[in-house]
Amino acid sequence: MTPNSLQDIKDRALGFMVEAEWEAAAPLIEEILALKKQRNAVILAHNYMTRDIFHTVADVVGDSLQLAIEATKTKADVIVQCGVHFMAETSKILNPGKVVLLPSLEAGCSLASSITADQVRAIRKKHPGSRVVTYVNTSADVKAVSDVCCTSSNALAIVEAMDSQKVIFLPDQYLAKNIAAKTRKTIVTWAGSCEVHERFTGEDIKTVKQANPGIKVLVHPECPPEVIAEADFAGSTAKLIDFVKEHRPEQVALITECSMASNIAAETPDIAFVQPCHLCPHMQEITLTNIRDALRDNKHVVEVDEQIAADARKAVERMIELSQPKAS
Repeated sequence: MTPNSLQDIKDRALGFMVEAEWEAAAPLIEEILALKKQRNAVILAHNYMTRDIFHTVADVVGDSLQLAIEATKTKADVIVQCGVHFMAETSKILNPGKVVLLPSLEAGCSLASSITADQVRAIRKKHPGSRVVTYVNTSADVKAVSDVCCTSSNALAIVEAMDSQKVIFLPDQYLAKNIAAKTRKTIVTWAGSCEVHERFTGEDIKTVKQANPGIKVLVHPECPPEVIAEADFAGSTAKLIDFVKEHRPEQVALITECSMASNIAAETPDIAFVQPCHLCPHMQEITLTNIRDALRDNKHVVEVDEQIAADARKAVERMIELSQPKAS
């Protein structure tokens, strides 16, 4: 979704902003558009970005897999990663010759910080011969000592593609358990979790359904298994969006990060959204102001050690390769 003129962006934004909000944001948006043109930059924005970013200055929006794939296609000289640190590292790994900027160094991730490369090496020693599938929500160091990466949208397919009966799946314990319920492979787990999704409970889902008869409850697979069991559908951020747009339920609850629900609601005004959601504090660190600052002042440049990047690139490229549709 490449923004057009400032007027086009305004027309779109006033669908979810009041006039006063637009007037406050417009000067920053105009600056960002000019800086992007000046620096030949592209803005990649995760689905968890706030609406004032997602629907105005973003050139490409999507989940971790979509952004990783698009990062390999861009002809821009500069990539501004509107997401968290591991996403910016992934863009740098895939584009070693480009400048990758992360608007805020506070944009971390509880999953990425839950495991180190040394811990991956140690668990490999305990399970010799097992393949290591690492969730993309990890540092470059961890990706570098993995066989392949995955996202929530392709995790099951990648686990199934491994040539070992035992698969070490790191670091999200809940995604691992939800995958284990769908495969005959033995899954070795780690105690990592997403601080947003782990807060939901099965009782939350029951309460939403009781209060809203007929509602469709859609959940992210980083939620605990008891949450998945109560839901009508579970899938990655991209699959949740597809479900809403294809099935057009009258009323829906998205059990995931709040900004994503807001972004879909802005695109589907005919659907009533009930939002028992939680905000990701790390994603909220990205703002229009620090996007402007990143482009204007070249902040904050993301670098990855060349050897670590080379090893991590193999795991990420293997993920992308396994995620492509097979020719019939």
